[in-house]
Amino acid sequence: EVQLQASGGGLVQSGGSLRLSCAASGFTFDDYAIGWFRQAPGKEREGISYISSSDGRIYYKNSVKGRFTISIDNAKKTVYLQMNSLKPEDTAVYYCGAENVKYYDGNYYFPRPWYNMDYYGKGTLVTVSS
Repeated sequence: EVQLQASGGGLVQSGGSLRLSCAASGFTFDDYAIGWFRQAPGKEREGISYISSSDGRIYYKNSVKGRFTISIDNAKKTVYLQMNSLKPEDTAVYYCGAENVKYYDGNYYFPRPWYNMDYYGKGTLVTVSS
């Protein structure tokens, strides 16, 4: 059974930090790119950071660059998102998604559209108070 389990959300004051985790199971982790997405009320889901489990390439959306750090533990099949200097506009439900990129043979680019993901986990709510 495929599972992506996002956790680590919560309520934090502006300027604070949180670390999200995305634990994967049930698929060949090395074949996938993992992305963190978020969706605020009334807004479209947006991809904010991605990492390739095979070659470690990384991407950040401009709005989080310099504040968020994505990392991966291949042994634990877990992807992390360290979020520092949080702002009220970061408030959203955060999701992790996984896309099989094996057949691109390395010829793919970030960001990946949210609808390309093969799997999504349940979201975790991040609320940043001002």
